[in-house]
Amino acid sequence: MKIKWLGHAAFVITSENGTRILTDPYEAGGYNGNIGYGPISEEVNVVTVSHEHGDHNHVAGVPGNPVAVRGEGTRQANGVEFKGVGTFHDNKLGAERGKNTVFVFTVDGIRVCHAGDLGHQFNPRQRATIGDVDVILVPVGGHFTVDPIGATEVARSLNAKVIIPMHYKTEKLGFPIGGVDAFLKGKDNVKRANSSEIEISKDKLPSSPQVIVLESAL
Repeated sequence: MKIKWLGHAAFVITSENGTRILTDPYEAGGYNGNIGYGPISEEVNVVTVSHEHGDHNHVAGVPGNPVAVRGEGTRQANGVEFKGVGTFHDNKLGAERGKNTVFVFTVDGIRVCHAGDLGHQFNPRQRATIGDVDVILVPVGGHFTVDPIGATEVARSLNAKVIIPMHYKTEKLGFPIGGVDAFLKGKDNVKRANSSEIEISKDKLPSSPQVIVLESAL
């Protein structure tokens, strides 16, 4: 399985058989230019949307005619089962920023969790529904989502083996959120990939949690 970070919360996950999944596509130039990542031109089979904000739901800008997966519940798309778990965009049951869907799906035997704009810790029901995961794509920038401490606890609670931070301040993003360094502080097993894409196999998952920082492709 390959994981490529386009920017913000958008990743392309490619299976060994060529199925391509895009998460949370943003609108390039949106929010008065605060989204400085380039337009998404990847052709994919499936797009997941965690919530209906313009930096996460720009399915209309994705080439081709991919299947869009939204909301709670379980559905199949291109031979992959997607489980959507209802959560919130804040720690006040959605009163500030509404709902968020955490998606869990298995590619090449690897359980992947895309946390979207998660704003809180999981309650027991959510944790049980998600289950343990191998890879988590987790927001770390705070303000609109969990902060570095909260993101660390989210990953720990799911026993994630590979932790890939997303939704943080970069030179291409003008949102008032923190950068990745605060999340990395105090962590021992950190790898800077110096690339936008990594390849992961089930039999080579790390024995202890590893943080992998990707470079944005766009």
